[in-house]
This record gives sequence, structure tokens and C-alpha cells, in this order.
Amino acid sequence: MNPFVAVILICLNTVAPEACDETTAADVLSTGVESELSCVMGWQDVVARSALAVEIGRTAYVKTLCRRNRPGTPLFA
Repeated sequence: MNPFVAVILICLNTVAPEACDETTAADVLSTGVESELSCVMGWQDVVARSALAVEIGRTAYVKTLCRRNRPGTPLFA
């Protein structure tokens, strides 16, 4: 089991970065990672699976959150 969960938010440029969260994101993805540092790197393959991947840098941006994974909790709830 991975001790951390990287929550990857893809938000439209019309959403301010401080307002970008799971409720305002156009897409939300998550993946288990081994460390807090891994929360902010190495998830490009996860983002590539999003329908909005081609819009990143044009009409959308990526924001990541890092959470400690609790045993028995799904990666994204």
C-alpha cells in the first residue's frame, strides 16, 4: 500500500488557483505514491489519461494535492 495519495486536479483557466479544488476542477484524478515528493512529480502518465490533457497549458492547468493514505480508504473518496 502506498502511504500517500496524489490528487491531481485539472482546472480551467477561468478558475483561480486558490479556488481550484475537487469541487471546481474539470477533472480529478488520483494515484497512490510512496512519498510526499512523489505527489508533485511523476504523474504525467496519469494526466495523459484525462480527456482534458490536450488543453493543459492552453485553457487548463494542473494542481496537485498530497494526502496521507489511511488503511482501508480508497485512493479517491
